[in-house]
Amino acid sequence: MVTASCAVGDLFDPACPTRQLLDRIGDKWTSMIVKQLSERHPDGARFAELRRATPGISQKMLSQTLQRLVADGLVDREVTPSTPPAVRYRLTSLGLSLDGPLSVVRAWAEEHMREIDDHRRSTAD
Repeated sequence: MVTASCAVGDLFDPACPTRQLLDRIGDKWTSMIVKQLSERHPDGARFAELRRATPGISQKMLSQTLQRLVADGLVDREVTPSTPPAVRYRLTSLGLSLDGPLSVVRAWAEEHMREIDDHRRSTAD
C-alpha cells in the first residue's frame, strides 16, 4: 500500500511503489511464470503444464509463486468442477500488462549478460 509520505522513486522508502513491485516480482520464478502464462494467453495453463515448462522449479515453489500472483491480482485461478477438479491459471489484464516491461528486462539480459559474465571472470582472477 502506498502512503502519502512516500517519495515516488525513493527506493530506500519501503512504501515506494517501485520497491514494492520489485519485492514482489524480483525472484526468478515470478518472471518465468508470467512469461509462460503470457505465451498461453488467453487459454492459460494447468499447474502440471507450468511445472513442465519451468525447468528447476519445485512443486512447492510453483504453488507459492502462483498463490502470490493470484493474491496480487496478476493471475486468475479457475477451478472447473470435475473429478479430479481441473485448475487453470491465466494472467489478468494487470498481469498481462506486466509482461511488456519484463520482456524489456529479458531483452536487456540477452544483450548484456555475456558482458557481465566476462567482467566477473576478468575480475575474479
